[in-house]
Amino acid sequence: MKNSMNVQRQPDSYGRSANPNYHGQRSQAPRKSIKQVIIKVMAYILLGAIGLGSGVFVYILNLSDEFKYVYTPFIDNGDYEPIDIGSYDNYDMNGDTASSWQDGGHTSVYVDPEHPIKKVKQKDRDVENILVFGVDARGSSDVKCRADAIMIVSIDKKTDTIKLISLMRDTGVTIEGRSKIDKLNHSYMYGGVGLLINTINDNFGFDIQRFVMLDFNSSTKVIDAVGGIELEITAGEAKYANMSIEEQNQLMNKNVPYLSHGGYQTLNGVQAVAWSRIRKLDSDYVRSSRQRTLAFALMTKISSYSKLQQMTLVEDMAGMFETNMTSVDLIRVGSSVLEILNNRTEYRVPADGMFTVQQNPWMMIVDWNKQIPELHQFIWGESK
Repeated sequence: MKNSMNVQRQPDSYGRSANPNYHGQRSQAPRKSIKQVIIKVMAYILLGAIGLGSGVFVYILNLSDEFKYVYTPFIDNGDYEPIDIGSYDNYDMNGDTASSWQDGGHTSVYVDPEHPIKKVKQKDRDVENILVFGVDARGSSDVKCRADAIMIVSIDKKTDTIKLISLMRDTGVTIEGRSKIDKLNHSYMYGGVGLLINTINDNFGFDIQRFVMLDFNSSTKVIDAVGGIELEITAGEAKYANMSIEEQNQLMNKNVPYLSHGGYQTLNGVQAVAWSRIRKLDSDYVRSSRQRTLAFALMTKISSYSKLQQMTLVEDMAGMFETNMTSVDLIRVGSSVLEILNNRTEYRVPADGMFTVQQNPWMMIVDWNKQIPELHQFIWGESK
């Protein structure tokens, strides 16, 4: 990394020195820190605001200890400024990355110390954008892999709207350190979550600082935790989903039943993820639409639960994903999403008519002059 970059390497929330080569291993004897105490105090305030009883307070405070923290570097460089986070999160983000793979068999998030997340200023205090992505891994040791199912969850407090934006993985973008345009999903393989976020912000004009990452195994467990998802599928989709089910059965040593027919039905985790990954039947555009449909179906299922059931579910899911949001952040964001879930909309980038196709290698070449204004209008209601 260039010496001009002011990399903030402070001790993390367990008191460990910030090791740039640290990739998510858990401490054997984590120490309490002032930051963890702050998290618990803020949890009291937040949970009181949403009307939960004192017994649930104790339950949630114990839950905050389920999340383990992994160092993720942030930098100030050039025109980059610290983001103004807003309520419940005006404390230093460095070294406070909520993350936990408590049960084995998951792929840890790839953190490359040479590619910290660049701090950018939040463009609108009432609009929060969070990156949610999967990884195309084939095992827990497959850390340096391509990103997959790249989506932005945009929470608009002004209009009480949830917006879900799919970024096509084969979109041609400029990636730091590469001499030619390359596919968006390759940026994760080249430089981890930091380079992926920086690439998205640089090319699409986002202000992303937070992420949630899942692999195929953890995605299936999240869906299974809610008892499956109700989806309408076609007979053709069932046929192609079964191909992916067979692959996942082999990878995860499971015996998940194949889909026998189309129609409205409840799919378990492996079946639902297999359905969302179908590509050969139609196109990657339809594939991204399935992924958004699955995400909304999952959120709708969770929104039907009582608050106590939702908190129990959070505990069950504590080890199923990796994120740089604190446990308080997760509760705050989750509550915001569920409260306004009925008012939701979606978008795909690049949109129809705003790209051409390059054949070798196959990439979507975006007309940025058309795409960026429409994208920003969709997210912020104006050009940013």
